[in-house]
Amino acid sequence: MNIERLLHMQKQLDQHIEEEHGLENVDLVEKKILALLVEVGELANETRSFKFWSKKSSSSKGVILEEFVDGIHFILSLGLEIGIQEFDLGETNYANEDVTKQFLDVFKAANQFAEERSVGHFQELFRQYVYLGELLGFSHEEVLDAYVKKNEVNYNRQKEGY
Repeated sequence: MNIERLLHMQKQLDQHIEEEHGLENVDLVEKKILALLVEVGELANETRSFKFWSKKSSSSKGVILEEFVDGIHFILSLGLEIGIQEFDLGETNYANEDVTKQFLDVFKAANQFAEERSVGHFQELFRQYVYLGELLGFSHEEVLDAYVKKNEVNYNRQKEGY
């Protein structure tokens, strides 16, 4: 996955949003962390992986991928907030194979990042989230393509006064 390309695209989007809304000198980290947690919750809701009481199936792969990419946007944005300019994803070979457990691991990593905004915690959050995507059946190429498409949608939303 070309993370540098994604970081560059995210930086441009973040700058555009901050300029449009007069937020250039505002600390947005806590808002971005909460937004990420909400997006991860929305993703979990679409997968329905935790809904043991329901027989309804999960949303389509396309819907789930779009929700997943929303989380990528906020994670990258958080990385930019702490000065990440490049990042080697490395291996995401975690032993966990339970999607519900992986959602919990992502929430845990996000909370650890919230407590200590370090490069190490960012990297762990990103890796845990990418691994969640792998468990959901997404290739790195699918994620990259979906990110590029959603980034364009986000720009258009800003132009339309979203």
